[in-house]
Amino acid sequence: QVHLVESGGGLVQAGGSLRLSCAAAGPTFRQYTMGWFRQAPGKEREIVSHIGWSAGSTWYANSVKDRFTISRDNAKNMVYLQMNNLKPDDTAVYFCAAAKTTWEYWGQGTQVTVSS
Repeated sequence: QVHLVESGGGLVQAGGSLRLSCAAAGPTFRQYTMGWFRQAPGKEREIVSHIGWSAGSTWYANSVKDRFTISRDNAKNMVYLQMNNLKPDDTAVYFCAAAKTTWEYWGQGTQVTVSS
């Protein structure tokens, strides 16, 4: 089992940057693919990015490609999402999640608000 806690959200102006962190508790963290999702008001939750267990494989949604960078530190049980050149459309609650075959563990979310 993996327990996830996100941090690093906040209010930022358009064009600014934030770094989200996800702390994972559990002995098998490195066995999981880790992902970041977001959910804006009135919209469905969408996947933003994910990273494989070895950090050698990453994927990004087209809407964040070239602006966001996902990384993980298996020694510290941490996953990060560096978000640059933020836009008002990036405003959402961001969730960290862990998957082996399905996204089975979720954090509580952290709010990101980008003002124009």
